[in-house]
Amino acid sequence: MENSTRDYIIEQANPSVDTIVNRINNRLSLRDPLRDSLQLVAYLTEELELKKEVDLKAELKKIKKHYPSCKDFERDFVSLCFSIATGVGKTRLMGAFITYLYLKKGIRNFFILAPNLTIYDKLIEDFGNPNYKKYVFKGISEFVTNRPVIINGDNYAEKGNLFGDQEVRINIFNISKFNSDIKLGKGKDDKGKPPKMKRLSEYLGQSYWNYLAGLDDLVILMDEAHRYHADASKKAINELKPVLGLELTATPIDEKGKAFKNVVYEYNLAQALEDGKYVKAPAIATRKDFDKKNLTPKEVEQFKLEDAISVHEDTKNELELYARNNNVQLVKPFILVVCKDINHASEVYDYISSNAFYNGKYEGRVLQIDSSTKKVEEIERQFLSLESPDNEIEIVIHVNMLKEGWDVTNLYTIVPLRAANASVLIEQTIGRGLRLPYNGKRTGVDKVDKLTVLAHDNFNRVIQEAKNPDSVLNKLTFIELDEEDLKTESTIVTSETKINAEIRREQAKINAVVNPEKKLELTHALEAKKAIVNAIPTFSSNEGVNSVNDLSKPEVKQKALQKIKDTLSRGQQNIFMPQIVAEAEAQYDSVIANFKSQIIEIPRMDLVLEEVETWFEDFDLDTTKGFDLNIMQEEILRMDLKDQSKIDSLGVKQGAFVNETPVNQVIAELINFPEIDYDESADLLHKLVTQALEKLSENLSDKKQLPVLIRQYRKVIAGKIYDQLKTHFKMSNPDYIPPTILPFVKIEDWNFTVPKENGYKHYTDVITPLSLVTKYVYRGFEKSCHPEYKFDSNTEKDFSFVIENDASVIKWLRPATNQFRIYWGKNSNKYEPDFIVETEDSIFMCEPKKAKEIETEEVQLKMKAALKYCQYANEFTSKNEGKTWRYLLIPHDQVDKTSSFQNLVNKFEKTY
Repeated sequence: MENSTRDYIIEQANPSVDTIVNRINNRLSLRDPLRDSLQLVAYLTEELELKKEVDLKAELKKIKKHYPSCKDFERDFVSLCFSIATGVGKTRLMGAFITYLYLKKGIRNFFILAPNLTIYDKLIEDFGNPNYKKYVFKGISEFVTNRPVIINGDNYAEKGNLFGDQEVRINIFNISKFNSDIKLGKGKDDKGKPPKMKRLSEYLGQSYWNYLAGLDDLVILMDEAHRYHADASKKAINELKPVLGLELTATPIDEKGKAFKNVVYEYNLAQALEDGKYVKAPAIATRKDFDKKNLTPKEVEQFKLEDAISVHEDTKNELELYARNNNVQLVKPFILVVCKDINHASEVYDYISSNAFYNGKYEGRVLQIDSSTKKVEEIERQFLSLESPDNEIEIVIHVNMLKEGWDVTNLYTIVPLRAANASVLIEQTIGRGLRLPYNGKRTGVDKVDKLTVLAHDNFNRVIQEAKNPDSVLNKLTFIELDEEDLKTESTIVTSETKINAEIRREQAKINAVVNPEKKLELTHALEAKKAIVNAIPTFSSNEGVNSVNDLSKPEVKQKALQKIKDTLSRGQQNIFMPQIVAEAEAQYDSVIANFKSQIIEIPRMDLVLEEVETWFEDFDLDTTKGFDLNIMQEEILRMDLKDQSKIDSLGVKQGAFVNETPVNQVIAELINFPEIDYDESADLLHKLVTQALEKLSENLSDKKQLPVLIRQYRKVIAGKIYDQLKTHFKMSNPDYIPPTILPFVKIEDWNFTVPKENGYKHYTDVITPLSLVTKYVYRGFEKSCHPEYKFDSNTEKDFSFVIENDASVIKWLRPATNQFRIYWGKNSNKYEPDFIVETEDSIFMCEPKKAKEIETEEVQLKMKAALKYCQYANEFTSKNEGKTWRYLLIPHDQVDKTSSFQNLVNKFEKTY
């Protein structure tokens, strides 16, 4: 399906269509499947009539020409289905469809169908509230001043000001508003009558339903389209007589299990998992060596629930760590427990809320949502705000309530307690947790991008099902949870720089002082020290500071003291400012000396790549082939209506209608190609077109006929020139923009997780098996800028041993996430070096890497970025008596505890 879509898009390329599609794509930041779907609608609607009462067989033939798999519209109007996986963005795609059809086709009336109240309410927000974070038209300038009017089941019966001449009208209705012919309401006035929207409206002179059915440009969009293939729904929708239907679903199968016959685009869950971009990576987990033979069903449930907590707490720590290290909003994860029925859900709720479950830790953090609780106001509020960091709910227990339209992004752990076959378990259950929290894209951090399903009793069946190559399940990962790991609780710790650790220790001592006067005196001294440390990294070259040594200059000291005064004077002035400033003046020299001994001078710079430039190199047109065109004879035929055998012809008088010169006619066609910018290529275009016309003119006996030939063949001529232009298309290899460089940057703190018990090791300890190396935090370093570190591999741990014990190394650092701002890969990725090592005359950026990865494109691009940083750093330090920056790329199999640092430098230094 996807290949035919791409082929069709290429085949139907149309500049006017592409221009609008590209505008919408850029403004709405559409993901690839959504962009392809929009382009498909754009090109198909160029062929379709978009009228009522069309010949459906003829319209279907147009579709089948490109999509033989589209067998039937399955409705009384043209209706196309887009099968797109949950979490990829079907609602945003509906917004793109509406925008395109309005801008290109002038369609102003749309009808969006919702299958239930949850989706109905969500769609009203998505399409009608510009302040809502998921507003679908954000960035569409045409809808800023002419905002679409949202008409729904609550306001359609209001006065006629809903229906202006210029506005775009989006009707959003729940299917239950009209899918039955007779209203069976509780009120005696409603019984036996049609639904209200099918009754006569005084101000319309007809029912609102008939008003919609009479519109000549109504387009219907069906969210969760598999819900509208039942006979009753189909009949009701057919009554609207739209000019086009656009159906969206993740499961294009009707209630009888039959596949849709009108699917024209498919991006299913298997494809989404294969791409690894737009949905979480689902994993099935069980406890290692789990055997349920000797366990009761209740005990199996307890195992699954307890293990889910272990996974949940680990995920919670990873999300907090990611938020801290990347300065982004904290995501609060929760667990979803799927129960058999309401009684079962109540039992599970009571158990999780009791002291028997982790000593009552989750009491007050559990929500039961089913038909018995859903209308309780407080439960509903908590349920709807599950994504909010302020919501304390960590476990949601449900019975078949969370279907389509529930699109939270912070569901990370699922515990199915109801019986289900493997396929159902995956297809239905994980769909609720696939959405990603950070802009709908994967972060590259495994646990931030992973959804875990606990399937102890189903694990082997799931694995067996995964062997089927056509199954979605073969895209899943499988996790065995080690019992020891399950018992291990972890917490997040911050590894401070040594100077920050000193300040914290001094603060602890001050807190223990009893004498008020002594305590105040010590507090002033500590506040002065903090003020100096905070002021130091703010200096620039303009203030006479180009290296850490310049901080000792008397004039810099005075500037630092002034900065401290200014800071203490802001807002509500510190009443102890004179004492703190006096202390700062007294301590300044000793604080600077201490600061120098604990810092590696890392120049501050943002290293960013240039924009990619494109152009056509100059060349002469090859006119030896393809430019021997002949004028087509043009005649007007005239037939007698009564005697149709009487036919005569008239010659066409040429030239009266030609408004543009032949050159401009061809150039007008050329600039429709997306790569051609007239302003950038005007001279070349004029030259090539002139050469083409000179050749074409040679073949004409009457040179005055050239405008006629150009009018007949201008697209063909432009295409032939474009073919040659493509062979001369050039693209720049962007270099890094020379950055503004400032002196040293402060050393950033590290954040990482550590097991609450026995989580720390000495860096000299031997860890077995090696897979456990990444689990611990390592201490005992004397030369490092932080007192403790974690490592991503045993190679990194061994390298730390080498540099800690090598006599030539003065200081070293494992940079925190935000220590450097070095970008690569079209500025979409940030490079984070593994180690910074300082010796007597140099500072080394060091990258131990798996030997087989050294030559990969990613590693080479990172190396290019690192070398560029070293180049610019050296340009700065060479003028300021600083040390030389150098870069090492070290294969992992060359790192050994017996290695000398200098030997690694000799073997693996890279130069720019």
